[in-house]
Amino acid sequence: MIFDSFTKSIPVIRRDIEIIPFAENGKKIIYFHDSLQHIENGFALDAKVQPILSLITGHHSINKIVTILNGAIDAEQLLQFVKFLDQNLILESDMSRKTIEKQEKEFEASDIRKPALVDQSYPNNEHELSAFLSDYLPSDNHLKRLVPKKALYAPHIDLRVGKKSYAKAFSSLKDIKPKRVVILATAHYTGYYGDLYSNLPFIGSTKNYEIPGRVFKTDSNFVDRLHQNKDENGFTIKDRAHRVEHSIETHLLLASRYWKHYFSIVPILISGFDELFYKPDGSLGSQLDSFTSSLRSLDDEDTFYLISGDLSHVGKKFGDALPASELRADVERSDKAFIEASTNNNAQQLLSHISSDYDSYRVCGFPPLLTFLKTFPEYKGEELSYEWWDEKERESAVSFSSILY
Repeated sequence: MIFDSFTKSIPVIRRDIEIIPFAENGKKIIYFHDSLQHIENGFALDAKVQPILSLITGHHSINKIVTILNGAIDAEQLLQFVKFLDQNLILESDMSRKTIEKQEKEFEASDIRKPALVDQSYPNNEHELSAFLSDYLPSDNHLKRLVPKKALYAPHIDLRVGKKSYAKAFSSLKDIKPKRVVILATAHYTGYYGDLYSNLPFIGSTKNYEIPGRVFKTDSNFVDRLHQNKDENGFTIKDRAHRVEHSIETHLLLASRYWKHYFSIVPILISGFDELFYKPDGSLGSQLDSFTSSLRSLDDEDTFYLISGDLSHVGKKFGDALPASELRADVERSDKAFIEASTNNNAQQLLSHISSDYDSYRVCGFPPLLTFLKTFPEYKGEELSYEWWDEKERESAVSFSSILY
Protein backbone atom coordinates (compact mmCIF):
# COMPACT_ATOMS: atom_id res chain seq x y z
CA MET A 1 0.00 0.00 0.00
CA ILE A 2 3.01 2.31 0.20
CA PHE A 3 2.85 5.17 -2.30
CA ASP A 4 4.78 4.21 -5.44
CA SER A 5 4.13 6.45 -8.44
CA PHE A 6 5.93 9.14 -10.38
CA THR A 7 2.75 10.51 -11.93
CA LYS A 8 0.03 10.30 -9.28
CA SER A 9 -0.43 13.15 -6.80
CA ILE A 10 1.46 12.56 -3.55
CA PRO A 11 -0.95 12.37 -0.59
CA VAL A 12 -0.91 15.44 1.63
CA ILE A 13 0.83 15.40 5.02
CA ARG A 14 -1.62 14.33 7.73
CA ARG A 15 -3.53 17.36 8.97
CA ASP A 16 -3.50 16.12 12.56
CA ILE A 17 0.30 16.24 12.68
CA GLU A 18 1.91 19.41 14.03
CA ILE A 19 5.23 20.28 12.37
CA ILE A 20 7.48 22.10 14.85
CA PRO A 21 10.84 23.67 13.88
CA PHE A 22 13.57 23.76 16.51
CA ALA A 23 17.36 23.72 16.90
CA GLU A 24 19.42 20.92 18.42
CA ASN A 25 23.18 21.26 18.90
CA GLY A 26 23.18 24.08 16.38
CA LYS A 27 21.33 22.01 13.77
CA LYS A 28 17.91 23.05 12.51
CA ILE A 29 15.37 20.24 12.90
CA ILE A 30 11.69 19.73 12.02
CA TYR A 31 9.82 17.69 14.62
CA PHE A 32 6.59 15.90 13.74
CA HIS A 33 4.24 15.89 16.72
CA ASP A 34 1.42 13.37 16.45
CA SER A 35 -1.07 13.98 19.27
CA LEU A 36 -2.58 10.52 18.75
CA GLN A 37 0.87 8.87 18.87
CA HIS A 38 0.46 6.81 15.73
CA ILE A 39 3.95 7.70 14.53
CA GLU A 40 7.04 6.89 16.53
CA ASN A 41 7.77 9.37 19.29
CA GLY A 42 10.68 11.63 18.41
CA PHE A 43 10.29 11.46 14.61
CA ALA A 44 12.19 14.41 13.14
CA LEU A 45 13.91 15.46 9.94
CA ASP A 46 16.64 17.88 8.92
CA ALA A 47 15.11 21.29 8.21
CA LYS A 48 16.68 21.22 4.74
CA VAL A 49 13.74 19.10 3.55
CA GLN A 50 11.28 21.93 4.24
CA PRO A 51 11.09 23.12 0.59
CA ILE A 52 10.09 19.61 -0.46
CA LEU A 53 7.55 19.25 2.35
CA SER A 54 5.96 22.55 1.34
CA LEU A 55 5.23 21.07 -2.09
CA ILE A 56 3.54 17.94 -0.74
CA THR A 57 0.10 19.50 -0.87
CA GLY A 58 -1.93 16.63 -2.31
CA HIS A 59 -1.83 18.23 -5.80
CA HIS A 60 1.69 17.52 -7.08
CA SER A 61 3.27 14.33 -8.39
CA ILE A 62 6.91 13.28 -8.07
CA ASN A 63 7.58 14.42 -11.64
CA LYS A 64 5.84 17.75 -11.05
CA ILE A 65 7.90 18.54 -7.95
CA VAL A 66 11.13 17.62 -9.77
CA THR A 67 10.13 20.10 -12.48
CA ILE A 68 9.25 22.82 -9.93
CA LEU A 69 12.66 22.36 -8.27
CA ASN A 70 14.40 22.53 -11.67
CA GLY A 71 15.89 19.07 -11.27
CA ALA A 72 17.57 19.88 -7.94
CA ILE A 73 16.49 16.42 -6.78
CA ASP A 74 16.36 13.19 -8.72
CA ALA A 75 12.89 11.67 -9.23
CA GLU A 76 13.94 8.29 -7.80
CA GLN A 77 15.47 9.96 -4.74
CA LEU A 78 12.29 11.93 -4.19
CA LEU A 79 10.16 8.81 -4.53
CA GLN A 80 12.25 7.02 -1.91
CA PHE A 81 11.82 10.00 0.42
CA VAL A 82 8.04 9.98 -0.10
CA LYS A 83 7.99 6.22 0.56
CA PHE A 84 9.90 6.87 3.77
CA LEU A 85 7.29 9.42 4.86
CA ASP A 86 4.48 7.01 4.00
CA GLN A 87 6.07 4.11 5.89
CA ASN A 88 6.22 6.34 8.97
CA LEU A 89 2.54 7.32 8.69
CA ILE A 90 3.24 10.95 7.84
CA LEU A 91 0.96 11.10 4.80
CA GLU A 92 -2.83 10.88 4.49
CA SER A 93 -2.55 7.75 2.40
CA ASP A 94 -4.00 4.28 2.13
CA MET A 95 -0.97 3.10 4.07
CA SER A 96 -1.54 5.40 7.05
CA ARG A 97 -5.31 4.94 7.08
CA LYS A 98 -5.08 1.15 7.13
CA THR A 99 -2.27 1.10 9.70
CA ILE A 100 -3.94 3.60 12.01
CA GLU A 101 -7.25 1.74 11.84
CA LYS A 102 -5.40 -1.47 12.71
CA GLN A 103 -3.76 0.23 15.71
CA GLU A 104 -7.12 1.54 16.92
CA LYS A 105 -8.81 -1.86 16.54
CA GLU A 106 -5.98 -3.58 18.40
CA PHE A 107 -6.47 -1.11 21.23
CA GLU A 108 -10.21 -1.70 21.31
CA ALA A 109 -9.68 -5.47 21.45
CA SER A 110 -7.22 -5.27 24.33
CA ASP A 111 -8.18 -5.72 27.98
CA ILE A 112 -5.42 -3.36 29.14
CA ARG A 113 -4.99 0.34 28.61
CA LYS A 114 -1.21 0.75 28.46
CA PRO A 115 0.33 3.94 29.87
CA ALA A 116 0.79 6.67 27.28
CA LEU A 117 3.10 9.02 29.21
CA VAL A 118 5.95 6.67 30.18
CA ASP A 119 9.41 7.80 29.07
CA GLN A 120 7.90 11.23 28.41
CA SER A 121 6.56 12.39 31.77
CA TYR A 122 7.69 9.62 34.12
CA PRO A 123 9.95 6.53 34.14
CA ASN A 124 8.90 3.28 32.48
CA ASN A 125 10.23 1.18 35.33
CA GLU A 126 8.50 0.20 38.59
CA HIS A 127 11.40 0.99 40.91
CA GLU A 128 12.41 4.18 39.12
CA LEU A 129 8.78 5.30 39.15
CA SER A 130 8.51 4.67 42.89
CA ALA A 131 11.59 6.81 43.50
CA PHE A 132 10.27 9.48 41.14
CA LEU A 133 6.93 9.73 42.96
CA SER A 134 8.59 9.72 46.38
CA ASP A 135 10.69 12.66 45.31
CA TYR A 136 7.86 14.39 43.48
CA LEU A 137 5.17 14.28 46.18
CA PRO A 138 5.64 14.80 49.93
CA SER A 139 5.60 11.98 52.47
CA ASP A 140 5.32 14.05 55.67
CA ASN A 141 2.43 16.09 57.06
CA HIS A 142 3.78 19.61 56.69
CA LEU A 143 1.04 20.57 54.22
CA LYS A 144 -2.30 21.88 55.39
CA ARG A 145 -4.36 18.99 56.70
CA LEU A 146 -7.59 18.81 54.77
CA VAL A 147 -9.25 15.49 54.09
CA PRO A 148 -11.74 15.20 51.21
CA LYS A 149 -15.01 13.46 51.94
CA LYS A 150 -16.25 12.83 48.42
CA ALA A 151 -14.05 14.22 45.65
CA LEU A 152 -10.90 15.98 44.55
CA TYR A 153 -10.78 18.31 41.57
CA ALA A 154 -7.18 18.56 40.41
CA PRO A 155 -5.26 19.47 37.26
CA HIS A 156 -3.67 17.22 34.67
CA ILE A 157 -1.09 19.83 33.69
CA ASP A 158 2.41 18.76 32.65
CA LEU A 159 4.17 17.16 35.63
CA ARG A 160 7.12 19.48 35.11
CA VAL A 161 5.11 22.57 36.04
CA GLY A 162 2.35 21.31 38.37
CA LYS A 163 4.36 19.93 41.28
CA LYS A 164 3.27 22.51 43.88
CA SER A 165 -0.43 22.17 43.07
CA TYR A 166 -0.22 18.39 42.79
CA ALA A 167 1.43 18.14 46.20
CA LYS A 168 -1.33 20.15 47.86
CA ALA A 169 -4.04 18.20 46.09
CA PHE A 170 -2.96 14.58 46.16
CA SER A 171 -1.38 14.57 49.62
CA SER A 172 -4.93 15.08 50.94
CA LEU A 173 -5.72 11.52 49.80
CA LYS A 174 -3.33 9.79 52.19
CA ASP A 175 -5.87 9.40 55.00
CA ILE A 176 -8.71 7.87 52.97
CA LYS A 177 -9.00 4.44 51.39
CA PRO A 178 -11.93 4.24 48.97
CA LYS A 179 -12.94 0.90 47.55
CA ARG A 180 -13.97 2.38 44.22
CA VAL A 181 -12.70 5.50 42.43
CA VAL A 182 -14.70 7.12 39.64
CA ILE A 183 -12.54 9.37 37.45
CA LEU A 184 -14.42 12.14 35.63
CA ALA A 185 -11.85 13.53 33.22
CA THR A 186 -11.45 15.89 30.30
CA ALA A 187 -11.55 14.26 26.85
CA HIS A 188 -9.03 16.12 24.70
CA TYR A 189 -9.02 13.97 21.57
CA THR A 190 -12.61 13.18 20.62
CA GLY A 191 -12.44 15.68 17.77
CA TYR A 192 -9.91 13.47 15.99
CA TYR A 193 -12.42 10.65 15.67
CA GLY A 194 -14.98 12.11 13.28
CA ASP A 195 -18.52 11.08 14.05
CA LEU A 196 -17.59 8.27 16.45
CA TYR A 197 -18.51 10.40 19.46
CA SER A 198 -21.30 12.46 17.94
CA ASN A 199 -24.00 12.93 20.63
CA LEU A 200 -21.97 10.75 23.01
CA PRO A 201 -20.39 13.11 25.57
CA PHE A 202 -19.58 10.44 28.20
CA ILE A 203 -16.94 7.90 27.20
CA GLY A 204 -16.29 4.97 29.48
CA SER A 205 -14.01 1.98 29.18
CA THR A 206 -13.98 -1.54 30.58
CA LYS A 207 -10.19 -1.80 30.20
CA ASN A 208 -7.90 -2.11 33.19
CA TYR A 209 -5.46 0.81 33.44
CA GLU A 210 -1.76 0.06 33.75
CA ILE A 211 1.21 2.01 35.04
CA PRO A 212 4.67 0.46 35.61
CA GLY A 213 4.35 -2.14 38.35
CA ARG A 214 0.60 -1.80 38.87
CA VAL A 215 -2.72 -2.50 37.19
CA PHE A 216 -5.92 -0.73 38.25
CA LYS A 217 -8.92 -3.02 37.76
CA THR A 218 -11.98 -1.42 36.21
CA ASP A 219 -15.36 -2.05 37.83
CA SER A 220 -16.95 -3.44 34.68
CA ASN A 221 -20.28 -4.01 36.42
CA PHE A 222 -20.50 -0.29 37.29
CA VAL A 223 -19.63 0.61 33.69
CA ASP A 224 -22.16 -1.86 32.31
CA ARG A 225 -24.93 -0.43 34.46
CA LEU A 226 -24.17 3.08 33.21
CA HIS A 227 -24.22 1.71 29.69
CA GLN A 228 -27.67 0.18 30.15
CA ASN A 229 -29.11 3.71 29.85
CA LYS A 230 -26.93 4.70 26.89
CA ASP A 231 -29.86 5.85 24.77
CA GLU A 232 -30.77 8.46 27.38
CA ASN A 233 -27.50 9.39 29.05
CA GLY A 234 -25.10 9.63 26.08
CA PHE A 235 -22.69 7.08 27.56
CA THR A 236 -20.55 4.91 25.29
CA ILE A 237 -17.88 2.27 25.81
CA LYS A 238 -16.33 2.86 22.39
CA ASP A 239 -13.10 3.80 24.08
CA ARG A 240 -10.63 4.87 21.39
CA ALA A 241 -10.44 8.29 23.04
CA HIS A 242 -8.85 6.64 26.08
CA ARG A 243 -5.81 5.34 24.20
CA VAL A 244 -3.53 8.38 24.50
CA GLU A 245 -5.57 10.54 26.90
CA HIS A 246 -3.43 11.86 29.78
CA SER A 247 -6.16 13.24 32.04
CA ILE A 248 -7.03 9.91 33.70
CA GLU A 249 -3.52 8.49 33.63
CA THR A 250 -2.06 11.52 35.44
CA HIS A 251 -4.54 11.22 38.31
CA LEU A 252 -4.05 7.48 38.74
CA LEU A 253 -0.30 7.94 38.67
CA LEU A 254 -0.30 10.60 41.40
CA ALA A 255 -2.96 8.90 43.52
CA SER A 256 -0.85 5.74 43.50
CA ARG A 257 1.77 7.61 45.54
CA TYR A 258 -0.58 7.47 48.55
CA TRP A 259 -3.09 4.75 47.72
CA LYS A 260 -1.27 1.43 48.03
CA HIS A 261 -4.45 -0.50 48.84
CA TYR A 262 -6.61 -2.25 46.27
CA PHE A 263 -9.45 -0.25 44.74
CA SER A 264 -11.41 -0.56 41.52
CA ILE A 265 -11.76 2.29 39.06
CA VAL A 266 -14.42 3.66 36.71
CA PRO A 267 -12.63 5.67 33.97
CA ILE A 268 -14.91 8.20 32.24
CA LEU A 269 -13.88 10.86 29.74
CA ILE A 270 -16.21 13.80 29.14
CA SER A 271 -16.15 15.78 25.91
CA GLY A 272 -17.20 19.38 25.24
CA PHE A 273 -20.44 20.88 26.57
CA ASP A 274 -20.67 23.74 24.05
CA GLU A 275 -24.32 23.02 23.23
CA LEU A 276 -25.26 24.04 26.78
CA PHE A 277 -24.17 27.62 26.02
CA TYR A 278 -26.92 27.96 23.43
CA LYS A 279 -29.63 25.58 24.58
CA PRO A 280 -29.15 24.28 28.15
CA ASP A 281 -32.43 22.35 28.00
CA GLY A 282 -31.64 20.68 24.68
CA SER A 283 -30.40 17.20 23.84
CA LEU A 284 -27.09 17.54 25.67
CA GLY A 285 -28.79 18.99 28.74
CA SER A 286 -31.13 16.01 28.80
CA GLN A 287 -28.21 13.60 28.47
CA LEU A 288 -26.37 15.36 31.30
CA ASP A 289 -29.40 15.12 33.59
CA SER A 290 -29.84 11.44 32.75
CA PHE A 291 -26.15 10.62 33.18
CA THR A 292 -25.80 12.37 36.53
CA SER A 293 -28.96 10.62 37.73
CA SER A 294 -27.51 7.26 36.67
CA LEU A 295 -24.20 8.04 38.33
CA ARG A 296 -25.91 9.11 41.54
CA SER A 297 -27.95 5.91 41.66
CA LEU A 298 -24.76 3.81 41.61
CA ASP A 299 -22.96 5.79 44.30
CA ASP A 300 -22.19 4.51 47.80
CA GLU A 301 -20.15 5.59 50.79
CA ASP A 302 -17.08 3.65 49.59
CA THR A 303 -16.90 5.49 46.25
CA PHE A 304 -14.61 8.48 45.74
CA TYR A 305 -14.40 10.83 42.75
CA LEU A 306 -11.31 12.21 41.05
CA ILE A 307 -12.20 15.11 38.74
CA SER A 308 -9.46 15.86 36.21
CA GLY A 309 -9.31 19.26 34.56
CA ASP A 310 -7.27 22.43 34.12
CA LEU A 311 -8.66 25.96 33.89
CA SER A 312 -8.00 28.57 31.18
CA HIS A 313 -5.90 28.10 28.04
CA VAL A 314 -4.99 31.47 26.54
CA GLY A 315 -2.52 33.21 24.28
CA LYS A 316 -1.27 32.81 20.73
CA LYS A 317 -0.72 29.05 21.01
CA PHE A 318 -4.47 28.68 21.55
CA GLY A 319 -5.58 31.08 18.83
CA ASP A 320 -5.82 34.39 20.70
CA ALA A 321 -4.62 37.53 18.93
CA LEU A 322 -3.02 38.85 22.13
CA PRO A 323 -0.23 37.25 24.16
CA ALA A 324 -1.21 35.64 27.46
CA SER A 325 0.59 38.34 29.45
CA GLU A 326 -1.87 40.97 28.19
CA LEU A 327 -4.86 38.75 28.99
CA ARG A 328 -3.78 37.64 32.44
CA ALA A 329 -5.73 40.10 34.59
CA ASP A 330 -9.03 39.33 32.85
CA VAL A 331 -8.35 35.60 32.85
CA GLU A 332 -7.60 35.55 36.56
CA ARG A 333 -10.85 37.38 37.29
CA SER A 334 -12.71 34.80 35.22
CA ASP A 335 -10.91 31.93 36.94
CA LYS A 336 -11.81 33.39 40.33
CA ALA A 337 -15.51 33.40 39.36
CA PHE A 338 -15.18 29.82 38.10
CA ILE A 339 -13.60 28.67 41.37
CA GLU A 340 -16.19 30.54 43.47
CA ALA A 341 -19.10 28.86 41.67
CA SER A 342 -17.32 25.52 41.96
CA THR A 343 -16.52 25.71 45.67
CA ASN A 344 -20.09 26.84 46.36
CA ASN A 345 -21.28 23.85 44.32
CA ASN A 346 -23.55 26.05 42.26
CA ALA A 347 -23.89 24.27 38.92
CA GLN A 348 -26.18 26.91 37.45
CA GLN A 349 -23.81 29.72 38.41
CA LEU A 350 -20.90 27.81 36.88
CA LEU A 351 -22.78 27.22 33.62
CA SER A 352 -23.91 30.86 33.48
CA HIS A 353 -20.35 32.05 34.01
CA ILE A 354 -18.85 29.87 31.27
CA SER A 355 -21.77 30.58 28.93
CA SER A 356 -21.47 34.35 29.32
CA ASP A 357 -18.50 34.46 26.93
CA TYR A 358 -19.01 31.05 25.29
CA ASP A 359 -15.97 29.64 27.11
CA SER A 360 -13.62 32.06 25.38
CA TYR A 361 -10.80 31.06 27.75
CA ARG A 362 -11.17 27.33 26.96
CA VAL A 363 -11.63 25.91 30.46
CA CYS A 364 -11.06 22.21 29.85
CA GLY A 365 -12.10 21.21 33.37
CA PHE A 366 -15.59 22.64 32.96
CA PRO A 367 -17.39 19.51 31.61
CA PRO A 368 -16.13 17.01 34.24
CA LEU A 369 -16.57 19.45 37.11
CA LEU A 370 -20.08 20.48 36.06
CA THR A 371 -20.95 16.78 35.83
CA PHE A 372 -19.83 16.23 39.42
CA LEU A 373 -21.65 19.30 40.74
CA LYS A 374 -24.91 18.22 39.11
CA THR A 375 -24.49 14.70 40.50
CA PHE A 376 -23.71 15.76 44.06
CA PRO A 377 -25.07 19.26 44.78
CA GLU A 378 -24.81 18.78 48.55
CA TYR A 379 -20.99 18.77 48.78
CA LYS A 380 -19.17 22.05 49.32
CA GLY A 381 -15.63 22.64 48.11
CA GLU A 382 -12.51 24.25 49.49
CA GLU A 383 -9.89 25.73 47.18
CA LEU A 384 -6.39 24.36 47.74
CA SER A 385 -4.38 26.03 45.02
CA TYR A 386 -4.39 28.30 42.01
CA GLU A 387 -1.47 28.65 39.60
CA TRP A 388 -0.55 30.13 36.26
CA TRP A 389 1.86 28.41 33.86
CA ASP A 390 3.31 31.03 31.56
CA GLU A 391 4.91 29.72 28.34
CA LYS A 392 6.60 33.01 27.58
CA GLU A 393 8.39 31.72 24.51
CA ARG A 394 5.00 30.86 22.94
CA GLU A 395 3.19 33.87 24.44
CA SER A 396 0.67 31.48 25.99
CA ALA A 397 -0.46 30.27 29.39
CA VAL A 398 -2.56 27.68 31.21
CA SER A 399 -4.10 28.25 34.64
CA PHE A 400 -5.06 25.45 37.00
CA SER A 401 -6.38 24.85 40.50
CA SER A 402 -7.39 22.15 42.94
CA ILE A 403 -10.54 21.87 45.08
CA LEU A 404 -11.53 19.40 47.79
CA TYR A 405 -15.16 18.34 48.26
